[in-house]
Amino acid sequence: MSNATQIEWTDSTWNPVTGCSKISAGCDHCYAERFSERFRGVQGHPFENGFDLQLRPERLDQPLKWRGSRMIFVNSMSDLFHKEVPFSFIDRVFDTMERADWHKFQILTKRSSRLRNYVNSRYAGGSAPPHIWLGASVEDGSKKSRARHIQETNASIRFLSIEPLISAIGKLDLDGIHWVIVGGESGPHARPIRIEWVQEVRDQCRRARVAFFFKQWGGFRPKSGGRTLEGREWNEFPVTPPAFSARQGKGTGVAA
Repeated sequence: MSNATQIEWTDSTWNPVTGCSKISAGCDHCYAERFSERFRGVQGHPFENGFDLQLRPERLDQPLKWRGSRMIFVNSMSDLFHKEVPFSFIDRVFDTMERADWHKFQILTKRSSRLRNYVNSRYAGGSAPPHIWLGASVEDGSKKSRARHIQETNASIRFLSIEPLISAIGKLDLDGIHWVIVGGESGPHARPIRIEWVQEVRDQCRRARVAFFFKQWGGFRPKSGGRTLEGREWNEFPVTPPAFSARQGKGTGVAA
């Protein structure tokens, strides 16, 4: 499977787990499920079993073979903290990430309390290494508890992916959050996104000095609506603070 990606905020994807199950409204039109199910029953294809959850131990060492530094989105086709992924396997994923410290790894989950509990146990009394970024997906104002779980996580870099943004988020507590990604839904059943919802998140990030990345407006195809907001692209990334420790201060300074 190719590790190349068209996701604007990362360089490569790494999928030691594939497949998932729906947990909230943000999953309704999952692109990964739509892609995977096209190949169900195709003998020998990586997605022969469609979107059924599968552990892929043969992929665990892939990042160790990539010598140049990359930004790597972990499990673009799954959720590492799905309840059916055993902690023993998550241990092996984290072992690889710790060894491959010339990369930056981005872990994103909707099972944010499970992530928090695992990370706080693995890095008790400290923080996850700064090259391992930990985030939660939040699609609307009813799922802001996931942001709180990330704030409670012993992480060096914490981020939120507000994609697909399917309704207004409202007030966000960005204390301890370093990066926020926003994007509209794409695909044949894409739900509309409103500019004021995006502006509301962007403005809160600006006030809190949290890096803001606007990925796309979405539509039938990801690129259908472009990705400019008020005449410009927003491509900010977090800056790893020096000697950062868990739960320390507010979001970092912004890198354009």
